[in-house]
Amino acid sequence: MIKQIQAFDTKTFRSLLDTPFQTRLTKLALIVSSTADGWLYFVLLPIIIVTKDTETRYWLHLALMAFITERALYYVLKNTFRRRRPPAALEGFKATIVASDEFSLPSGHTSGAFLFVTFLSFGISLLFLPLYLWAASVGASRVILGVHFPTDIFMGALIGTCIALWFI
Repeated sequence: MIKQIQAFDTKTFRSLLDTPFQTRLTKLALIVSSTADGWLYFVLLPIIIVTKDTETRYWLHLALMAFITERALYYVLKNTFRRRRPPAALEGFKATIVASDEFSLPSGHTSGAFLFVTFLSFGISLLFLPLYLWAASVGASRVILGVHFPTDIFMGALIGTCIALWFI
């Protein structure tokens, strides 16, 4: 089963990166990926705390607990699966960026983004679709930059969404 998943991932990964728009996609992916590096969450947190009421602060407390849970699970899964990133797994492939750690499954950028937007979507229902499009773009950017396989993204999205829903 693992070999079949890896074969699917390799084929999908290579087909996604074999496009005449690769240079433009890479530039856009660098920008989108950086929005999920964590700094955006820390910029928005004080703004929300200052401008919102006590009920919102309660939700922020839940979100913080969810992020702590998500980060712990992400760390355990990464170090349990120990799946090599595309540059280490695919001969001759070089990623656009250097990842912050050695393993790829699950995508931490994607799990964090989906956790974040799932929480926001419950409070700001009008932004539901744009928020999820951003989170999906974060995941896609990680594949375009060559640091994750598609199933890493899927698992990250699943983990982030499920943890957020569990806390909500």
